[in-house]
Amino acid sequence: MVSAPPKPHRSSGKVPSSRERSLVPVGMATILPHAAKQVRRLEEQLLAQVNKWGYDEIILPTFEYLDVLAPGLESELIEHCYQFVDRTTGRTLLLRPDATAQIARTVAMGLTGATLPLRLSYRTSVFRYEQEHAGRGREIFQVGAELIGLDDVTSDSEVIGLMIECLRTIGLQSFKVSLGHVGFIKGLLMQSGLSAQGQKLAEQAAARKDLPRLEEILASERISRGAARAIREAPELYGQEEVLARGRILAAGNLALAAPLERLAQVYQLLCAAGHRDSLLLDLGEFRGFDYYDGVVFDVFAEGMGAELGGGGRYDHLIGRFGRPLPSTGFGLDVDRLFRTVEFPEEESVLARVDYLVAAPRRASRRLTAVVTELRRTRSRVVQQTMKGSDAALVSAAVAAGLAQQAAAVVVVGAPGTGHDEVLLVESLAAHRRGGRTGHLNRLSKKKMGLADLVASARRSRRQVKERS
Repeated sequence: MVSAPPKPHRSSGKVPSSRERSLVPVGMATILPHAAKQVRRLEEQLLAQVNKWGYDEIILPTFEYLDVLAPGLESELIEHCYQFVDRTTGRTLLLRPDATAQIARTVAMGLTGATLPLRLSYRTSVFRYEQEHAGRGREIFQVGAELIGLDDVTSDSEVIGLMIECLRTIGLQSFKVSLGHVGFIKGLLMQSGLSAQGQKLAEQAAARKDLPRLEEILASERISRGAARAIREAPELYGQEEVLARGRILAAGNLALAAPLERLAQVYQLLCAAGHRDSLLLDLGEFRGFDYYDGVVFDVFAEGMGAELGGGGRYDHLIGRFGRPLPSTGFGLDVDRLFRTVEFPEEESVLARVDYLVAAPRRASRRLTAVVTELRRTRSRVVQQTMKGSDAALVSAAVAAGLAQQAAAVVVVGAPGTGHDEVLLVESLAAHRRGGRTGHLNRLSKKKMGLADLVASARRSRRQVKERS
């Protein structure tokens, strides 16, 4: 699938010049300050929501030993990993290609004494070699959550419900979560008479929704018309409750097919009861790309984005590959795609606002440092600047610098007429910006005040901001 381009009214934050492209490896990107602020805010909002549901953040290593992580990775993914040699041991290392496999390894080998169930969250990047025109980068920013140690419909519905709430938290309005169960389509393939290779190829085609390729695979092997018809139909079975009814007809009393359908139906009903019906879509052909998924799976899509924003599912056998069988389920969200989908308020498209710009002539640099130090203790965002030129131009130059740096106020140290323990405070810069560049400083409020009073005022402002938030 090809990712949609950034919307024209807002920069993606990635440097577009040919010079930048020549300096940064293909598939990597520099995220500029205004976009970085928005990306970090997205991540913090997602992690805050996950934390409310009782998930604890885990920080994963950027690279691992290939032979240690390999049990949790399929061979095709290993081929797309960035690999290099450990200079100390000579063993092969790989950059993190999948956070879920790392968490599975960690739980099996490093959290053996932890009380179950485990609820873990993460904010990380994964690295995969993708073709240059594959529609996504080679470093993928993710936020995700994993619920480990439970195997029931409530745990399935918990992680899906959490993902939905995460998307609503960041302001995503129009999205659909596609729900399926890999056991249904796998069951159809296993009982069809396809060879092992044919099943694998059919799984890959089903995961991509590549119906022409699926038709080729079915035509290349000798299977019954009924089995081929059921396999063809499954990827096209998506919608609401009527999908389950048709699926039960295809199952025709076969327990291997009926059990996944019943599990999926129960999860769907729980999510509907939680108020998520309008965000759900049942898809009996849903088949996520990683082969460790073995139960209810899901993807999330949004209008205008031609690829999934994230997804996940149940992987009851993955942790067992590392020696400790534990049922598990989880999800991951693609932060870059979310960034390009979510609408940001217009005022947030500029650099982060500065609370105070503190300016002083060079002769007052020591005093400047003292004032800045006191203001920063109030947890205000403060920048400092020494000014050149005459005393007469000091205030004008400081205000110009404050406007340029989006400051809420300017503090001038060493201005004419101020004593050692006094500063000149220039406020109402926001109103000045809205009114255009008038060049008349008398339209801005200016007052002399003691440093102690300035610090007290800053603390009050910070307290008011905290109360409003």
